[in-house]
Amino acid sequence: MYDLVLLHPPTVYDFRNEMLFTGPISDVVPSSPVFEMYPIGLTSIGDYLERFGLKVKIINIANRMLLNPDFNVEKKIKKIKTKAFGIDLHWLPHAHGSVELAKIVKKYHPDTPVLFGGLSSTYFHKELIKYPWIDFVVRGDTTEKLILMLLNKLEAGRNNDFSDIPNLTWKQDGRSFYNELSYVPDNLDEFDFPGYGYVIRSVFKYFNLLDPLPYKGWLQYPNTAILTSKGCSYNCLICGGSKDAYELNCNRKKLVMRSPKKMLEDIALIQRFTRAPIFLLNDIRQGGPEYVNEFLSGLEQMDLKNELVFELFNYADEEFFKRLNKAMPKYSIELTLESADEDIRKYNGKLPCTNVKVIEMLQFALKHGCSKIDLFFMTGIPNQDYDSAIRNVDFCEIIHKECSESPKISYFIAPLSPFLDPGSPAFEHPETYGYKKFCHTLEDFREAMKQPSWKNMLSYETNKMTREEIVQATYDSALRLNEFKYNHNLIEKDVHDEVAYKILKSVEFLKRLDEVDQLSGEDRNLEMSKIKEEVEQINRHSICGKNELKWEVKRLFADFPSLAYIGLELLIQEIMKGIKCRLGKIDRNIVLQSHNIQK
Repeated sequence: MYDLVLLHPPTVYDFRNEMLFTGPISDVVPSSPVFEMYPIGLTSIGDYLERFGLKVKIINIANRMLLNPDFNVEKKIKKIKTKAFGIDLHWLPHAHGSVELAKIVKKYHPDTPVLFGGLSSTYFHKELIKYPWIDFVVRGDTTEKLILMLLNKLEAGRNNDFSDIPNLTWKQDGRSFYNELSYVPDNLDEFDFPGYGYVIRSVFKYFNLLDPLPYKGWLQYPNTAILTSKGCSYNCLICGGSKDAYELNCNRKKLVMRSPKKMLEDIALIQRFTRAPIFLLNDIRQGGPEYVNEFLSGLEQMDLKNELVFELFNYADEEFFKRLNKAMPKYSIELTLESADEDIRKYNGKLPCTNVKVIEMLQFALKHGCSKIDLFFMTGIPNQDYDSAIRNVDFCEIIHKECSESPKISYFIAPLSPFLDPGSPAFEHPETYGYKKFCHTLEDFREAMKQPSWKNMLSYETNKMTREEIVQATYDSALRLNEFKYNHNLIEKDVHDEVAYKILKSVEFLKRLDEVDQLSGEDRNLEMSKIKEEVEQINRHSICGKNELKWEVKRLFADFPSLAYIGLELLIQEIMKGIKCRLGKIDRNIVLQSHNIQK
């Protein structure tokens, strides 16, 4: 019997049967269009709860469905014995799959509590609690302690009063209650983001390798990541993780960084089981010069073997890249430029510096040992028209020339899709920032995810482009970018030809789907089934090569002997903790101290 089983849903629950042309919406992330990579918060929750002797298991339902077309979800859920289920709705594309999964859980476990969490759950908590299949929504960006408090209450009895648990939305006797969102911790060091130790330990503890895998293909290409902060010092208009969005949705009024010491510990653990690159999520420079210096000085003292990948939110000078090069043997950077137009970048808040400064920064990075640079552009952003989107490729040409035609720079263009982020300034004030919203409620988003075409999934238009124009700008610019890459020997001919073919087929499918959408009844179903098999062949990597985002290293795969050794080591530690729990030396009752949030 588990204390908590955490389930990660697919985007659309019945994706294996539905005709869903998702196009390029997941081409620049490790996941497939099913978004099977679960939020790192699940591992942090599992790690924290198991410190107190609880048994927590993650089951990546989305990935199990991808790995095996015959995987029976209902049979799997029916067999689970647990005191509570948790389902994440962090990224809004899971709006359909998460609720449908809750419905299945209640079908087989009508008396077992179901709780939701994540940023999207927090935003739509009042809608979620109305579903008969959902009992609790744990709100905010850091819920480990709150879930422990909730599980303790549930252990004592379902009819308890839950009004003393901060951030909790709950219901009793048909009435909904919304506790104050007052727990916003200003120190993250007691949590592991992500808890890789927990994941490895759970494989051996629960004798199941497949359930907790982060995404399809992780064993062959185990990307790892470390969350450096919560909150943000930037306020990009379209970002659900912006300063305003965090304050509105999570009551987080200031940025909080994980300590360099904790991040160094995470890096030391990760390189024990893989040589894959380690992504540092969010710009570490938000912590200030002293923070950066402490972290990089710590890296210098390590026998660092893995490549580190840094996100940069703004201009970085030459001294920063000198420092990176000195601190580690290999590093890369990621920049989301979004637009070649300086005015658009400044308006939106993303990398608000001049193009001259952008190129200068790239030159500094290449001069000081940067091994790979990923540049991301976007269609569908504020004030961008079709011509502006196309100019992104012209800027790639300029960058390539000014950076001595370096093959270390990779260029990507993708749409802002499928949804505007709830809580972002553009979502909250669409008319002010040049947007028209088609989706307002959670049910709107659930219906949008089931649209057969990604064009009709888009939850917005801009004051410069319709949905049709956003799609056209995406494919036209991707086609031009593909030609640019091939002409400058950045991709091989087979990659160029495959991407060109997929883009042209994608445009054809969109036209066919528009025609089929005019049909009704059996005629429509028959035509959809004909298209479905063809669509599945191009539904992934349709605007860039499947390996363009990958880093070339000699040993990408997870080292199984190392995993086994670490797993057994952690399992022994777990057994010792269990003994202490039984002896009453670990108290699982948590009393939250008051948290004064900066006004």
